[in-house]
Amino acid sequence: MPEYLIFNRMAITDNLKQFGIIPFDSATLITALGNYKSPNDKIASINQEDLLIRLKRGLFVVSPKILNQPLSQELIANHLYGPSYVSFQTALSYYGLIPERVHTIRSMTIKRSRNFTTPLGNFEYTGTTKDYYVIGITQEIVNDEYAFLIATPEKTLCDMIIQTAGLRLQSLKALQIYLVEDMRIDLSVIEHYDLEIIKQCILVGKKKRELTLLYNLLQK
Repeated sequence: MPEYLIFNRMAITDNLKQFGIIPFDSATLITALGNYKSPNDKIASINQEDLLIRLKRGLFVVSPKILNQPLSQELIANHLYGPSYVSFQTALSYYGLIPERVHTIRSMTIKRSRNFTTPLGNFEYTGTTKDYYVIGITQEIVNDEYAFLIATPEKTLCDMIIQTAGLRLQSLKALQIYLVEDMRIDLSVIEHYDLEIIKQCILVGKKKRELTLLYNLLQK
């Protein structure tokens, strides 16, 4: 490779490193790269060199090959479609409540439900009402480097119950079977549950009977 091309690639790589693992849009990328007559062509060229990962039209993240650190799928989920927060099996796995690794990143949003297929995996978003959405969201800060929004364990359990189609629970025993045997959730991982979050979900959410059973179960 000619020396000037090597230098140019190094310069571009250095510019890209400033973004870290935070996703960014085309306008931000063009500004960082400097003046080019055809910036979109330059972006396409960089993308072909595996320096960038295109998440969707106009949204990118720097390749982990450059950064020498893994990307955060939870952080990407927040940026890919929002406002949104990570929930469902993704949050259960993050908190260590289920033993399985999750391959589809699932989130809640106040927008309409959507799915995205990216080079980094599948991302699913389930729409809900604003009054339910705002309950039980926490900001998870990782190594003082980045942060993402995720449901608390209590809100995650409520999301699972409300959004599982056809789920009708009549008793505490039925709820325990669903959570422990069907979903393989280890409720003992969380020492103290914030029952106030579940109470708020009962007030504005669907499946009030099932959520009341959850409240009673965790209260014990």
